[in-house]
Amino acid sequence: MTYKQEFIRFMVDNAVLRFGEFTLKSGRKAPYFINTGNYKTGSQLARLGEYYARCIVENGIEGETLVGPAYKGIPLAATTAVALAEKHGRDLNYCFDRKEVKDHGEGGMFVGKQLTDGEKVILVEDVMTSGKALREMLPKLKGAANVEIAGMVISVDRMEKGLESGLSAVQEVYREFGVKVYSIVTMADIIAAIEEGVIAGKEYLPAMYAYRREYGVE
Repeated sequence: MTYKQEFIRFMVDNAVLRFGEFTLKSGRKAPYFINTGNYKTGSQLARLGEYYARCIVENGIEGETLVGPAYKGIPLAATTAVALAEKHGRDLNYCFDRKEVKDHGEGGMFVGKQLTDGEKVILVEDVMTSGKALREMLPKLKGAANVEIAGMVISVDRMEKGLESGLSAVQEVYREFGVKVYSIVTMADIIAAIEEGVIAGKEYLPAMYAYRREYGVE
């Protein structure tokens, strides 16, 4: 199997990717649901970091520091940094933001690597639904230093148009901020994995196809 296929099976095995009928926050009725909150063990986190690291290497994303938006991005940045160092010989810095600026001790908005002008950073997040995390993070980053954003890495690109445009969240943030978003897998990859028998769920394919026809983007 490819690492993408392995990741899809990994999500299913850990009940992160499920199929059925789910009402999303947007009100849409979806035939699948992704809950990254179901990653909860050390071994799961270690594997997850390896997939993120592989995505960074495979896509040739060059950066000096991994940034994990609080809160879900914090463990992702840490485990990805470990995986890059151990599996790929790339020893990157990492940091994460505070919800409020600390005015005592070391102070500042970020914990870990203190950002400097011209530094190339890679944002690491779980999924992207609306681009809200990136919109909140950009002013914090620019407030700390004039960094260059090399890209953002997420686990799954839903390839789904937003409520107010015909673009997906990934496409919208690229148009608005020029930030390229890389995903370990896409919804098209997940559908292909079902079709090819990598994971079970062929009974859900008609609903998956219908949902893609109504809400999907290329």
